[in-house]
Amino acid sequence: MGLSCNYECSYCNQRFVPHADTSNPDDIEPFISQLTDALLEPPERIEFWGGEPLVYWKTLQPLAERLRCLYADAQFSVITNGSMLDAGKNEWFDRMEFSVGLSHDGPGQSTRGPDPLNDPKKYAAIMDLYARLQPQGRISINAMVHASNQSRAQIQAWLQQRFGQDVNIGEGAFIDPYDEGGLAVTLQTQQDHVRFRSLAYKELRQGLASRMSVAQQRIIDFVQSIRTVRPASSLGQKCGMDKPDNLAVDLHGKVLTCQNVSASAIAPNGQPHHIGYLSNLQAVKMRSATHWSHRPDCPSCPVLQLCKGSCMFLQGPLWDAGCDAAYSDNVPFLAAAIEYLTGCIPYFIDGDFREDRKDIFGQVHGVPEQSTKRVIPILAYDRTVAA
Repeated sequence: MGLSCNYECSYCNQRFVPHADTSNPDDIEPFISQLTDALLEPPERIEFWGGEPLVYWKTLQPLAERLRCLYADAQFSVITNGSMLDAGKNEWFDRMEFSVGLSHDGPGQSTRGPDPLNDPKKYAAIMDLYARLQPQGRISINAMVHASNQSRAQIQAWLQQRFGQDVNIGEGAFIDPYDEGGLAVTLQTQQDHVRFRSLAYKELRQGLASRMSVAQQRIIDFVQSIRTVRPASSLGQKCGMDKPDNLAVDLHGKVLTCQNVSASAIAPNGQPHHIGYLSNLQAVKMRSATHWSHRPDCPSCPVLQLCKGSCMFLQGPLWDAGCDAAYSDNVPFLAAAIEYLTGCIPYFIDGDFREDRKDIFGQVHGVPEQSTKRVIPILAYDRTVAA
């Protein structure tokens, strides 16, 4: 829809992205014409993104209604900060069969921006939408983890207090640092990384993050990678934008690297994020990103099966910080999966990768706090299976 937003979240990955031409209702019919000409079969899923998508309500509403008429079976979804909801929009989202992700960081919301739950009118609108969609399984509260919001257990408890014990918490991963704002709330020192890994693992073992979808998904994903002997060559990038059946487009028919950039933006490698046109999909080629398979450290990384390469267009110091955070974010899930499979807790990984990452919890001669399980002294790393 565009990158305009009524919030200015400090770590937002769109904060300094140049805006392209503004979308408006006049763009809808030309866009629909390009879309229907380009697609060989109906889309399974259509996602509406901002900025804040509800800033574009006068375009979003007729666009979605037009697309619903064309693609009755498609799944519709939208991510919103919830601050612009009202009873009319809520009824419309329900009737149009949208799935909605409400962005909220729980106790760490102040780092993101103002808390709409502190405004009685906004709180009432959010809870009305939640009451409509939650019984249908079509709403989640999407929280991010960062240096000022490290505890998934605290996030879960905070959101459960306000939305109920059965709240579905989406996202839940550690942020990628896209700029100085993101760097400010990522992990800074080796001690920071070790403390976060230990905290995350402890909360997983105690079942204190069970409502966060990331906890279930990643543990299951790693178990599946072992069960099926999944080769790294079959892994896509974590965002999914390297898949040929995923496409990010604006309402001018321009194909983009992903939904978090604009046609005016340039990637860190100097290539434009505008990578082609709906009218000529055969010519679309992504030059603005670096796939994990072309990063020197990724193929030998123990958590590749979980991380899937972090963000494709990060480069330089931002990539280094993002890679470090992604490793510390994922290695507790790897440890939890191995404990689930074997009853043993790995705390040291030996293999052909960075020395500073091998001692998972910073205590080679000890075990994680409150451990009652037998410990594996060294987790052998087999490149033929894990990589």
